[in-house]
Amino acid sequence: MRRLLVLPILVFLLAFPVPLRAGASGGLDTLLEALALDDLVAIMREEGLGHADELADEMFPGRGGARWKAAVMQIYDGGRMSGELRDSLSATLAGADLDLLLDFFTSDEGARIVSLELSARRALLDEAVKAASRERLEEMQADDDPRLELIGRFVEANNLVEANVAGALNANYAFYSGLADGRAFDFDLTEEQMLADVWGQEQEIRDETRDWIYSYLAMAYAPLPDAALKAYVAISETREGAALNAALFKAFDTSFTRISRELGLAAAGFIAGQDL
Repeated sequence: MRRLLVLPILVFLLAFPVPLRAGASGGLDTLLEALALDDLVAIMREEGLGHADELADEMFPGRGGARWKAAVMQIYDGGRMSGELRDSLSATLAGADLDLLLDFFTSDEGARIVSLELSARRALLDEAVKAASRERLEEMQADDDPRLELIGRFVEANNLVEANVAGALNANYAFYSGLADGRAFDFDLTEEQMLADVWGQEQEIRDETRDWIYSYLAMAYAPLPDAALKAYVAISETREGAALNAALFKAFDTSFTRISRELGLAAAGFIAGQDL
């Protein structure tokens, strides 16, 4: 059975400086604008549409067509995704002190970081760019490039590998649950079987996730001075930075679990030879 690998890589994605503080009206909205949430959702939606095409080719080749595309477009509705994320973040960060985060994320330095992150994430939609980023990471590893140690500190501070692995496992289990509930097969797929299959993929997911994160960050931060990246690490290590990071992962995990289950349900109809 195909693994649905969903990688919600959640480094802080910034946009443009906005001269407001948390004490002003709409402090959380200001932060989410600074985090470029809608831009990130648009890119992740495009990634998801690509994954859905691959899924159809592997699980029911030649039987998807316009009906599958229509179902996937509804599942990956950008407005719905943004709404889910905003609702979750609003609930999780209610009453939180956002001043420190806004001071950093609305600074010139923060604006440059977000521009680099967002541009790199968008560029990785191109398979050739993705392959080149992996090759560059291998070169850096072979040369024992000191920048990798600093990137490693950033990855560790934001728990990027562990949180993304957990999110991918949750999404995969939700996908299997959707397949099972949609009666994709002529046999019962038990919870124990689904869990065993998902956990059997854990090491592969971990390896792919680590490679993706490091190659992405190495490319995104290549033009960034060490001092700026160190400042970013320092913000990530604060109580406020950790709270925001946890809230982001919780929000994306909820959204991607919903998406994966609905993909499983939709795919089940095609696998079983039924109409949606």
